[in-house]
Amino acid sequence: MSTPLLMFVPHLSLFYLNVRKKRTVKPTTKDLARAAGVSLATIDRVLNDRPGVTYKTKNAVEEAIRKLGFERNHAAAALSRNRYFKFIFALPSARGDFVMQIKRSVEEIESKGFGTMMRYEILDIDETAPHDVATTLSQLDRNDCDGIAIMAIEHPEIRDAITRLTEREVPVVSLVSYQSAANVSAFVGIPNFQAGQTAGRLMLRFQEHRSGSIAVMTTTISSNDSVERRRGADLIFSAQKKFHLLPTTEHFNDPHRADDIVRKLIRNTPELRGIYIMGSEARLPVEAIKRYATDHDLVVIAHELTEFTKGQLTSGTLDAVISQDAGHLVRSCVRRLTAINQGTTPILSQEQVRIEILIKENTQPQ
Repeated sequence: MSTPLLMFVPHLSLFYLNVRKKRTVKPTTKDLARAAGVSLATIDRVLNDRPGVTYKTKNAVEEAIRKLGFERNHAAAALSRNRYFKFIFALPSARGDFVMQIKRSVEEIESKGFGTMMRYEILDIDETAPHDVATTLSQLDRNDCDGIAIMAIEHPEIRDAITRLTEREVPVVSLVSYQSAANVSAFVGIPNFQAGQTAGRLMLRFQEHRSGSIAVMTTTISSNDSVERRRGADLIFSAQKKFHLLPTTEHFNDPHRADDIVRKLIRNTPELRGIYIMGSEARLPVEAIKRYATDHDLVVIAHELTEFTKGQLTSGTLDAVISQDAGHLVRSCVRRLTAINQGTTPILSQEQVRIEILIKENTQPQ
């Protein structure tokens, strides 16, 4: 009769016991009930915000959650309460072409039922009034939504409002323009520094053997996407001597201001060879260019492919458009916010938003 192996290797069983002891086991609701000295039913009521729990008991459960490192499963909680995840898209109220494209994409995923147990809401925010934006955001908490995707300028009051949201366990994703100073969970959009580099490289390629000045226009330099795009373009232009970038001008979505900027550029800058429109909304600068620069051989590059910019590519007013897919942006926001709520990790390669370069020839119908 063979002797058991463990008799010859007495330390082997202890080795396995030690390995088992070292394994990390996530605390369960039973562990939570035992630590708090309450029933499983009480734990269920606390985790799912149901009534019938005293303040003292709720505090005891919350203390046990902290001590054990118990992780709430918000997805399971949502299902148990028979409610949907609700995500808010806080978007500029100005009816720009690209913003409207994003809003239509939100409405589309709502109508097509993208994701199960989910609801979406569009919250219009006035970027010209950051105090009002901050006040609106500060009124939201976990009872109002399960996450927010925000497209806004950078401003101290908006930054502080985002920080307060995250302190209330509301995940926040910055959309298109990164909130660099705020405590956001993720950024969804193209890498804007590289987008600016791409614009600079294209501008130089289109110029052939010329030299001169390149004007830069945007809605507002308070928007981080414009800041990063300008930095990227500056890097490209600093490596050559034939062209130089003029200071950035802001039109603030004011048609009269955009008109005045372009008119003065044409009148006062005879060496002007191109205009780079950095902001997401190109309509106002492009319409001004069509009014004042028809007799000038300018290279014009803008951002975001919309029905308007597509038409301007076809007509020859725009030479190139650097774009990102609005539908992809919205779906990525939803997937990232869902992953945060469920405690999972998104597939980063799936969430990467690619820089697209459009010219007249590749926007024509086949």
